Amino acid sequence: MQSEFKRILLNIGFSENKADACATIFTENSCDGVYTHGLNRFPVFVQYVKDGLVKPDAEPAILKQSGAVERWDGNLGPGPLNARFCMDRAIALAKEHGIGCVAIRNTNHWMRGGTYGWQAASAGLIGICFTNTIANVPPWGGTEPRLGNNPVVIAVPREGGHVVLDMAVSQYSFGKLQQYRASGDELPLPGGYDEEGKLSTNAAAIIDSGRLLPVGFWKGSGLSLMLDLLVTVLSQGKSTAEIAKGEAEYGVSQVFICIKPSADNNEALIEQILEYSKGAKLIDENDPIRYPGESTLKTRRKNMEEGIPVDEAIWAKVQAL
Repeated sequence: MQSEFKRILLNIGFSENKADACATIFTENSCDGVYTHGLNRFPVFVQYVKDGLVKPDAEPAILKQSGAVERWDGNLGPGPLNARFCMDRAIALAKEHGIGCVAIRNTNHWMRGGTYGWQAASAGLIGICFTNTIANVPPWGGTEPRLGNNPVVIAVPREGGHVVLDMAVSQYSFGKLQQYRASGDELPLPGGYDEEGKLSTNAAAIIDSGRLLPVGFWKGSGLSLMLDLLVTVLSQGKSTAEIAKGEAEYGVSQVFICIKPSADNNEALIEQILEYSKGAKLIDENDPIRYPGESTLKTRRKNMEEGIPVDEAIWAKVQAL
């Protein structure tokens, strides 16, 4: 998969190093079970490059630095590479100052946000990052999409496997809805509203109505708004309102924060919290409680041993590029 991705990226203007790095990120996303932002998203990414919305040769440029805080311009470069760069900068700042905050404007979709949480945790640091998106979630009480499905990632390093929360502010990410629509399966829980304004488990009906359900109802709506405010103010980039003026999602704003843990007993504290949470009485004895990121590790091991499952139609489409 990585080899196929790299071949295609080299053919559309990526340098050897950038093609290798970008292909690796897409492959690891699928390997970790996030197929919606791995193989399944790759043809869209390629089309954005061909349309000139993603510039393969662009490099981020520093705009302002003030202590542990930096602001960069992504110059519409590949989102995954800009995001990896910004998290590297946040890691370096945190190691120097104890905390680092890097905001970037004019960047592109970072694909799986959890990638950069794992990056921070693997460096031994707490990582927090978030992005805005095109408007695709209605504010609570409204019927028109005016908020972004703004993902937020929180990662805590742990010797036995990092704890990494990667969540959109809708009950199901847009990519997950597209996956359910393609398969024809019903959602396990309502994920939005149909054209009649009724809660629905039909992904196609929800996409057609444009009314995704925010997590926690009004709470998710408020969280989306606050994340948009933070990334826009810190990066001085486009807000969801500005991004939504175009038909395609590009030129988004993002923030990457790293914190260096200062205590020596973190592992014991983490295990205490996880053990207490996982020790709750189960609804289903065959369905254990999992901490954020635990399933990712299991999926990664399984796919590394058995191969990565693919949507055959999408795989064929990629091979034909």
